[in-house]
Amino acid sequence: MPLEGTSRDSLREAIEGQLDKLRPALIADGGNVELVGLDDDGAVRVTLLGRCATCPAQLATLKFGLEEPLRAAVPGVTGLIAI
Repeated sequence: MPLEGTSRDSLREAIEGQLDKLRPALIADGGNVELVGLDDDGAVRVTLLGRCATCPAQLATLKFGLEEPLRAAVPGVTGLIAI
């Protein structure tokens, strides 16, 4: 399991820290992202806010703007799920 041996709190902090680095680009476009939860398999659940919630490019934002950087920066993250 990806989260085995990893403190859920420390993983959540690492994810929030990485999201804080990614937020300025979203905020510049009138949007934001909120961490909703973390699944036992390492999937991160987020909600897009503001203009990002209705943007036609939200799938690209999720995949390339959020998921790939999160997976690269935070060991244990297996994917991103938008709620």
